Amino acid sequence: MTKKHKKILVRIIAAALMMVVLAFVDTHLWLRFALYLLPYLTVGYDILIKAAKGIYNRQPTDECFLMAVATVGAFAVGLMQSGDFNEAVFVMLFYQTGELFQSLAVNKSRRSIGALVDIRPDYANIECDGKLERVDPYDVPAGSEIVVQPGEKIPIDGTVISGISALDTSALTGESLPRDVQTGDSVTSGCISLTGVLHVRTEREFCDSTVSRILELAESAAAVKSNPERFVAKFARIYTPAVCIGALALAVLPPAVRAVMGMDGLWLDWLYRALTFLVISCPCALVIGIPLTFFAGIGGSSRAGILVKGSSYLELLSRARCVAFDKTGTLTRGEFSVQGVFPAEGVSREELLQAAAACECSSSHPIAKALIKACDTVDRRLVTDIEELGGMGITALYNGVRLASGNAKLMARLGISADNADLPGALVHVARDRAYLGYIAVSDTLKDTAAPAVQALKKVGVTRTVMLTGDRGQAAQAVAEALMIDEVHHSLLPEDKARLVSDLKSANNTVLFAGDGINDAPVLATAHIGIAMGALGSDAAIEAADVVIMDDDPLKIVKAVRISKKVMNIVRQNIVFALGIKGGCLALSALGLAGMPLAVFADVGVMVIAVLNALRALNVNRI
Repeated sequence: MTKKHKKILVRIIAAALMMVVLAFVDTHLWLRFALYLLPYLTVGYDILIKAAKGIYNRQPTDECFLMAVATVGAFAVGLMQSGDFNEAVFVMLFYQTGELFQSLAVNKSRRSIGALVDIRPDYANIECDGKLERVDPYDVPAGSEIVVQPGEKIPIDGTVISGISALDTSALTGESLPRDVQTGDSVTSGCISLTGVLHVRTEREFCDSTVSRILELAESAAAVKSNPERFVAKFARIYTPAVCIGALALAVLPPAVRAVMGMDGLWLDWLYRALTFLVISCPCALVIGIPLTFFAGIGGSSRAGILVKGSSYLELLSRARCVAFDKTGTLTRGEFSVQGVFPAEGVSREELLQAAAACECSSSHPIAKALIKACDTVDRRLVTDIEELGGMGITALYNGVRLASGNAKLMARLGISADNADLPGALVHVARDRAYLGYIAVSDTLKDTAAPAVQALKKVGVTRTVMLTGDRGQAAQAVAEALMIDEVHHSLLPEDKARLVSDLKSANNTVLFAGDGINDAPVLATAHIGIAMGALGSDAAIEAADVVIMDDDPLKIVKAVRISKKVMNIVRQNIVFALGIKGGCLALSALGLAGMPLAVFADVGVMVIAVLNALRALNVNRI
């Protein structure tokens, strides 16, 4: 609870205690009026000031104005008729209690998003003359060496140049399992080093680092409004003046008609009904409850490692009917591995792997890394005369023997007859001194959660799943069949993917596209909802995507859809509940069947219930 909240609570308690004391005080009318002004002004002076400012700024029709008119009118009725001022004070007291509760609820939701601020590092360590100096991260240029000690946040994206540690990435990804890093690994700002000292070479300035971009995204999320929020804002601008006019008509027209007909006008009775009508009509439950629901949904999503750029995207997620996936890095790990070794007759498996690894040992290509990992017995010092042939492969001398490793085009260029194979993935053919040694099948591996994610999407209302990939047909088809994806398009360039997503949108589908965010910026921007997968450190993803999943788990797509559906259900519940209760109570007040106690419930009570319901959107742990 903030200092501001504590002050309001003290005022509420003080006013309530005064009311208890005044219940035992019996004195003449004007002194009682003066005494009741004390708790009234104690608890409601700020509401009266806001109402006065609204009138001065020619924007009087807000809830503060309604409360001020209703309570001042109740005092007037007490002076002229009943001598009872309890209702005027109690309306303001309960209104302030509801406002306090609502403010605390908003604060709780804001903390869920604001928890991301905890990932903002306060300093960076620079080693100078054997000592560590703390400097502002903004002052550290790209390419600097910084030191991260156990328990400290990594301030800037970079690469580990020495050290081993386990990183706590939970603030970014929602993943509680630490990630081990060592020399050569990339690290992201906002993660916490748990076990070891890391020396990191920064890759960018702090203002361009992942943590800064995430904070900027989270802070601006509330600015993108959903259709229900825009409706409520327009509704309040029309609704509030309308009920003010209705209350005025209720106070004047019926008694005037009665007077014309020769009956007692009952002016004070109708004034009381009009004041009750005003209290009931206050649109707090809608004006507060609807935006708070979306805000809580964004906050709950952020705690789960899903950053949503605005409430309009939560609304669209709930209507997703078609999901298109990139393949590499989204459904697959993006890490190639050897899936099969097929030596020629008279050649051993180890001999074939060693020849391929020797040829590829100086390449940084993912397939080369897979071959090197499969055979670690190569002495790099014996590899000379390396020649890389673009689009075909590599030739090299290994211990004086000429080796060749590559695709069928390379074998054809060298005049070597290679085997044909119908296998998914890439085929690496290997030759030694123009003698064919065999081929190795290398392919990407599926993520463990890819198949469950595709099936779970179909259970939450997605009717069509599509895979868009630049891979050749055979590899793409094998992945699509393994994951039971409805439709596959292969051998695509980024512009081809964007065109296909546009075609999907033209079929009146709400199209969601999930990609790794590096080469997929055009199609992320084209889809109704672009989801960047595993996008830590990816500038293109954070800029182009509407939703950023902080780790690379495809199941988080399902979780995002389910969170959005929960949020929209709560929004609908709050709208129906608030309008239903208020409509019924307004009718009762116009008929003289509802007094101030019911009016307070219809205003403050409904608002509190709507706020409590909205806070359910924060709870995403069971989704």
